[in-house]
Amino acid sequence: MTREEIIEKVNTFLIEEIEIDENDLKGDALLTKDLGIDSLDFVDIVVIVERTFGFKIKPEEMKEVKTLDQFYDYIGSKVN
Repeated sequence: MTREEIIEKVNTFLIEEIEIDENDLKGDALLTKDLGIDSLDFVDIVVIVERTFGFKIKPEEMKEVKTLDQFYDYIGSKVN
């Protein structure tokens, strides 16, 4: 899966399921501070990522993921 495909899928569910404004989806956006993703949103995101990309997210691996670009990279490292 290409990075562009990952970005498209992630952005789609962030807009549709988590209700984040499309204009806020910039690579350097901080997940919690800039996008307003809280702990309940993260639970939903984990379920969506596992269903969409077919791998389990390990909480300890997500501790280093702070920006949207890092999130795309994390998913890319798991699916490729």
